[in-house]
Amino acid sequence: MPAYALALTLLVTGPLLRPGYLLLRDAVSTPRSYLTDAALGLTEAAPRALPQDFAVAVASHVVDGGVVVKLLLIAGLWAAAWGAARLVDVVVPAAGVPGQFVAATVAGWNPYVAERLLQGHWSLLVGYGALPWVAVAVLRLRDGRGHPWALLFWIAAAGLTPTGLMLAAVVAVVTCAGPGSGWSRWRCAAWSLGAAVLGALPWLVAPLLAGSLRMSEVAGVPQFAARAEPGLGTLLSLAGLGGIWNGQAVPASRTTAFAVVATVVLLGIVALGLPAALRWPAARPLLVLAAVAVIAPALMATGPGLAAVEALTRAVPGLGVLRDGQKWVALALPGYAVAGASIVVVLRRRVPGIATAAVCSLALLAVLPDLAWGVGCRVTSVSYPAGWTAAAALIDADPRPVAVLPGASMRHFSWAGPAPVLDPLPRWVAADVLTTGDLVIGGQVVPGEGRRARDVERLVGSGAGVDELAAAGVGWVVVEGRDAPRLGLPVALAEDDLVVYRVGGDHRGAPHRGVMIAAHLAWLAALVAGAAGTIATAVTRRRRGAV
Repeated sequence: MPAYALALTLLVTGPLLRPGYLLLRDAVSTPRSYLTDAALGLTEAAPRALPQDFAVAVASHVVDGGVVVKLLLIAGLWAAAWGAARLVDVVVPAAGVPGQFVAATVAGWNPYVAERLLQGHWSLLVGYGALPWVAVAVLRLRDGRGHPWALLFWIAAAGLTPTGLMLAAVVAVVTCAGPGSGWSRWRCAAWSLGAAVLGALPWLVAPLLAGSLRMSEVAGVPQFAARAEPGLGTLLSLAGLGGIWNGQAVPASRTTAFAVVATVVLLGIVALGLPAALRWPAARPLLVLAAVAVIAPALMATGPGLAAVEALTRAVPGLGVLRDGQKWVALALPGYAVAGASIVVVLRRRVPGIATAAVCSLALLAVLPDLAWGVGCRVTSVSYPAGWTAAAALIDADPRPVAVLPGASMRHFSWAGPAPVLDPLPRWVAADVLTTGDLVIGGQVVPGEGRRARDVERLVGSGAGVDELAAAGVGWVVVEGRDAPRLGLPVALAEDDLVVYRVGGDHRGAPHRGVMIAAHLAWLAALVAGAAGTIATAVTRRRRGAV
């Protein structure tokens, strides 16, 4: 089963095996990253990319950052398919290997994977891949055959991003309701929540130190709501594991009425297997969670639901993470995998299990053909122009604060393909880069939290000189884009699609860096300890079995 899961994953991510970097919408990989204030969460922006930026910065000192990101993405998708098969082996053993094939295909080949790839949410997909393993770890603890180290590892792995950790924590707590004579439900839940808090320390501590919980997260709630696909309402789009808010980050087959066919096939397989899955007590909490994971985001996309989300984010600004309702559909993965695999049990008397598995798996592949090969070659490796490497080296030699124009977060570069991308500079240089975080969605500007960057942008736009910008704490100004206007500042580097101006101002780094590094090291310690404990336990058990 690991081999099938890997083959499925490589069929999706094949273009990323070429040399180059993943640079697509929210996905940014660069040759090197650093532990800047932004990477540690000590800026005005909400800590959405913790501890992901810390992990990539540390790893890129050993391995090229582009390789790190691509390997993590591939590992996440592989874990999703393999983990779904492993979950079926634990929850519905009667489904056997044929059922595991169906589960692996359901988890590794669906619209959620395609849309999150196109949106560039590689770290979210790592968390997605950890979910079935979290469920397996909890069920093993409940039946007395597992070890808490495995659960610690998978929750920490999912915690590469805040959303991933929240998803893993929910799956863990819900799975604790399953049957077992080992660890009690309360003990399992306590360990799960303890592991989640440990993994969440980076993004729990950062807002307290940086004061980055801003009311601006209230903006954009309607723009980030789940979206209905052609021929399907919002509820059915979500039930089919689609419906991302960004209509541009959707595979072509989901932009026509063919989306109805694909949804019918997926839901048909899940629905046919549901009666058999419900007979297994360990499956019931996961199936209930799957239903909630579909219904709740659909309700959030209604008028009252949007009002409720806005009210919540006003009351608790940190809950702006709830805005993107469709990403919570990932919670349906364990339940869908178990129900889909159970179709083999339902049809066994009439159809051989291997035939059922083959038909179901091929049908799932056929109704989403453009997920293959980087979602139709839209997720691929790109190469940076030489000028970007030169600019990064210039700034790294004197890492003073950098102001970047234009102020919006997203860019269009001819060498990166037709889709917009996040500015790579903040993740490439050792200096802190001032960014507004503004997003343009459907012609509307969703303001970010970068107030200082916005003030500096106004200064530059007003024609401020070197002395005024230096007094504002600006060391460099980088203007990106081929048609960018020239500024009346000293030019340090001029290339086709960017110009670097030397200003010379300095700015004191944020305090509490030591505290934030310690918080990140706590997450890293949980990850390493979980992995080491799991390996040591497996080795010990094999030795005992050999004796």
